[in-house]
Amino acid sequence: MSEDRSRPNAVEDKRFRLLIDAVIDYAIYMIDPDGIITSWNAGAKRFKGYEEAEILGQHFSRFYTDEDRRAGMPQRALDTAIREGRFEGEGWRVRKDGTHFWCHVVIDPILDPSGTLLGFAKITRDLTDRKMAEEILKQSEQQFRLLVQSVTDYAIYMLSPDGRVSNWNPGAQRIKGYLPEEVIGQHFSMFYTPEDREAREPQRTLDIAVREGRFENKGWRMRKDGTRFLAHVIVDPIWGETGALLGFAKITRDITEVTQAQQSLEQTREALFQAQKMQAIGQLSGGIAHDFNNLLTVILGNLEIVRKRVTDDPKITRLIDNATQGALRGVSLTQRMLAFARRQELKSEPVRIPALVEGISGLLRSSLGPSVKIETRFPEDLEPVMADINQLELAILNLATNARDAMPHGGTIIFSARVDEVTDSSASSLAAGRYVCLNIADTGEGMDGTTLASAMDPFFTTKGVGKGTGLGLSMVHGFIEQLGGRFILKSQKEQGTTAELWLPVATSGAAIQPVAQALAVTVPRLCVLVVDDDSLVLTSTSLLLEDLGHRVISAVSGARALELFSNEPEIDLVITDMAMPQMSGAQLANAIRNIRPGVPIILATGYAERLEGFAANLPRLSKPFTQLNLVEIIALAMK
Repeated sequence: MSEDRSRPNAVEDKRFRLLIDAVIDYAIYMIDPDGIITSWNAGAKRFKGYEEAEILGQHFSRFYTDEDRRAGMPQRALDTAIREGRFEGEGWRVRKDGTHFWCHVVIDPILDPSGTLLGFAKITRDLTDRKMAEEILKQSEQQFRLLVQSVTDYAIYMLSPDGRVSNWNPGAQRIKGYLPEEVIGQHFSMFYTPEDREAREPQRTLDIAVREGRFENKGWRMRKDGTRFLAHVIVDPIWGETGALLGFAKITRDITEVTQAQQSLEQTREALFQAQKMQAIGQLSGGIAHDFNNLLTVILGNLEIVRKRVTDDPKITRLIDNATQGALRGVSLTQRMLAFARRQELKSEPVRIPALVEGISGLLRSSLGPSVKIETRFPEDLEPVMADINQLELAILNLATNARDAMPHGGTIIFSARVDEVTDSSASSLAAGRYVCLNIADTGEGMDGTTLASAMDPFFTTKGVGKGTGLGLSMVHGFIEQLGGRFILKSQKEQGTTAELWLPVATSGAAIQPVAQALAVTVPRLCVLVVDDDSLVLTSTSLLLEDLGHRVISAVSGARALELFSNEPEIDLVITDMAMPQMSGAQLANAIRNIRPGVPIILATGYAERLEGFAANLPRLSKPFTQLNLVEIIALAMK
């Protein structure tokens, strides 16, 4: 009977052994009470690399690292199993080839029915892949933490679901000024402005982040010291695996300086665009004025000759005079265009502004009418300025007339001035030095921002058709800029307008010159070489000279003029246009000087051109000119 009972136990043991040997994901083996290995399955062979014949009879401590063996870890594991009925832990173990692997170990003591220790059952699972993944994750988290903690240009911190700060990086401390212990646990609304808190902007930020998955915006935030900064803010919600809201990640960047720099760049670009626009229109206006001056020279010259030769018929005389007045009005227009283009001829001299305004006060009162009151508020010791007195008078009259038109029901125009020192040229666009700021302020209707922005644009006018050219303020602007000053217009609707003329103070060595008297000199008959590439101007100038009794030789180019000059030794005087193709008047003058240095030369031009060397000292005949102008300039040249 006993033999029959033993047979099922043997079969069961065999099945159990087959089951254990079939397990390859776990190392399952037995050790005796002394730690000697007594069995070995396929999983143990796969994990640790030992064949059964190699390892049976060996002590299980050989799987431990040297450090763990020296620390007594193998025996401690067995003692724990005996004492507590089970040992479970994780650690590094060593394979046959010397490589290490991370494993989970369970050791159970095996006791007979009487409680005697028969040995231990040991189950080992290779967790190397999981351990490496944990290590990589841990390293990644540590690197991320170090990254966040090293960022100082961004405030990066976390919020709880109800908006309380849960951590704080150095960037947040630098930007907002709070230490971690001062802010962790506080509601993030403390960084918002009072008006934003009143408008519930913090809660709206979190609501949008939850609803839309992200919140991004720019706005003003508060530092610990109470100052404000412009911030770019991003808030992202953090969700758990179950979909629960864990909190928010918040990134804030201080963009105050960047925004200010961008605004400054945009303002600079706008100023550059305006300067380029004004320069382009100035070049166009200057070119038109130059051609128009040539036409006016012809018209006025021919009218002057006809006027001298017509009969005493009053109707014809009146027609000629009317045509002359029309041409002179054209001269005034071209002068304004040249002033805007900064190409007019200027005679800069020391000018005392109080005396100038006093001198034209009668003209101002008659021009402005009885409904406009004039006040002057000049300091007694106001320094003189360097300016063209005639152009400055014209600018003041122009601005005063504009002020009158802005006060249809009457008002007051106040003239005042002060001396100012400019030290930073980059801030004011004026060269460093002393300036007199002449203010012309009215109590008129004023201008809105749109009108003020366009007021100095050429041909812009708010007056009716035919009542203004739109060049008045442009002329003042060009004239002042040409002097090295600056024209500023300030105005607000219903609060009047103030025009500021910044003019350089006259140097101490400059003397105030008296007004020159017209020359009344009789010039003998001369042989004059006239050079101009415009045949109409050439003919007109020749007729005016011939009418004065001079003999005229004409040339339409610099090259032709040099040829005639070389072949005609009797030439007493040369009058040449300045702007000519291929060879300019200045180049022609230099060539003539090399041939016969003593021959007087007059440059005729409608521009205020900058000349150098010999040509800079030659007499200038401004176009359009009259016969009297010719007489005066010839007398000056022949002295």
